[in-house]
Amino acid sequence: MSAPSAEAHRPRWRTALSLVLALLLIGGGYWLATRQPDAPVKSGGRFGRGMMAGMAVPVKVATAESGPLHYVMKAIGTVTAFNTVTVRSQVDGELIHIAFEEGAAVKQGDVLAEIDPRDYQVQLDQALGQQAQNAALLRNAQRDLQRYQQLFKQNSIARQQVDTQQAQVSQLQGAVKSDQAAVDSAKLQLSYTKIIAPISGRAGLRNVDAGNIINASNTEGLVVITQTQPIAVMFSLPQVQLPDVMQKLRAGKTLVVDAYDRDDVNRLASGTLVAVDNQIDVTTGTVKLKARFDNDDEQLFPNQFVNVRVRVDTTESLQVPVIAVQQGTIGAFVYRLDDEDKVHVQTVKTGRVDDGQIGIVSGLTQGQRVVVEGVDRLREGAKVEVVKPGANAPAASLPATGPDGAKSQPGTTSQVGAKTQPRSASQPGAPGQLGTASQVGAKTQPGPSSQSGTESQSGAQGQPGTKNQADTKNRSGQ
Repeated sequence: MSAPSAEAHRPRWRTALSLVLALLLIGGGYWLATRQPDAPVKSGGRFGRGMMAGMAVPVKVATAESGPLHYVMKAIGTVTAFNTVTVRSQVDGELIHIAFEEGAAVKQGDVLAEIDPRDYQVQLDQALGQQAQNAALLRNAQRDLQRYQQLFKQNSIARQQVDTQQAQVSQLQGAVKSDQAAVDSAKLQLSYTKIIAPISGRAGLRNVDAGNIINASNTEGLVVITQTQPIAVMFSLPQVQLPDVMQKLRAGKTLVVDAYDRDDVNRLASGTLVAVDNQIDVTTGTVKLKARFDNDDEQLFPNQFVNVRVRVDTTESLQVPVIAVQQGTIGAFVYRLDDEDKVHVQTVKTGRVDDGQIGIVSGLTQGQRVVVEGVDRLREGAKVEVVKPGANAPAASLPATGPDGAKSQPGTTSQVGAKTQPRSASQPGAPGQLGTASQVGAKTQPGPSSQSGTESQSGAQGQPGTKNQADTKNRSGQ
C-alpha cells in the first residue's frame, strides 16, 4: 500500500512545483512590462559632478596684503665654539688637587688643578742661594775696585791691577744677572704647578684624575674648555649667492643670521655675519661663512647642527600664503574670490618666498581674497562657502535635487536619501515579494496601473505587495 500511495503523491508535488514556476514567470514578466525605466544619470555617476554642481564648496581664504618680505638664504650649519682650548700641564709632577667641576662654567684665571710644588720650590731656593752668593762677591769686588782706583791715583799700584779688578767686577755682575734669570725661571716653574684657566668658558670632562703623574708631553691634556658665549656657526653658501652677500658687506651693512632647530621650525638664536672665507671650495662650489651669536640663553651647543637663514635684504611687497599658489599648464595661479563668493582662476607672477609667505609681483591687488584650503574641488566660477579661520571645513551636504536639477519623483530609483521600505517575506501570496521595485519611503499615488512613478496597480495607497494582488487577478482571469 505504501508504494502506490507514494506514486499517487508524486503528481501532486509536480503539479505544485509547476504552478510555482508559472507564477514566478508570470510575475517576472509583469514586472518587466510595467516597471518605469531608471532616470538617466549624467557623467560622474549619481554622486558625481552633476549632483555637486549646485553645491557650495567649503574653503578657507586669505587676503593679499602688503608687508615686509625678507630675502633669505638658507643653509645647514654647525655650531662651533668661538674658542677651544685643551688645557695641558707645563711641568711634570703628581696631580694632587682638581679644583673644577666637570661641565661647569669657568672664568679666565681660575685655578683648575694643582701639581705637587715641592720639587720646584727646592729649585727656586737653590737659585735664590746662588744669587745671594754671587751678589755678595760682587759687592766685595766693587769695594776692592774703589780702593784700587784710589791707590792708582796716588801712583801706589800699577794700572794692570786696576783693570784686573774691573774685569772681576763685571764678571760678577754677569753672574748676578744669570742668578736672577735662574730665580725667575724657578719661580715660573713653580707657578706652573697651579694650572690656570686660559679663557672663560665651559669645562668638559677631565682626562686625568688626582693622584696620577701628569706630564707636559701628554697631548690629551687635563680638560678641554670651550667658549660658548659668544659662540660661532659655520655654514656654506653656493657660489652663485656670494655676490649678493659681498655686495651688502662692502656697503658696510650688517647681515642678520638666524639659527633654527633641526626641524627648521623654532628659532634658537639670532646673530650677525662676521667673516667670509677667502676662497671657494672647488669640489662643492660653495664658500664658507662664519656667524657670531651672543648665546646668552645657551640655546646653541658646540657641534650642534642647525638650519641657518641669512637675511640679505628686506623689501615691501604684496604677499599671500605659499599654499595659495598652484602650478598648472598656465603657470602659477591662484583661486581668487569675487564679491559673490565665486572663484576665478587668476594667473600670477611670484617673487621671493619668506617664512610661508610668497611675494606677488603681478596678478593681484591688495585686499583681494584667495583660497588657501579646499582647492582640489574648485572649478572656474564655482560657488564657495568661506570657513572662518580656526574652524574645520564642514562636509558638503547633498542637495535634495537630482542630477538634472529637478526634484526627484517619488517611487523612482533615482531618489537619494529616502529610506527604502523593507521587503517582508511574510506577505501573503508573494514569496520574497518578487516583482516589486525598490520602494523609497514615499507613498505611492493612487491611480490606474499605467500611472508613471507608481508601483501599485490596484489604486490603494502605499500598500506593499499590490503587484502580487494584480498577479492573482491575472491568474484568475486566465
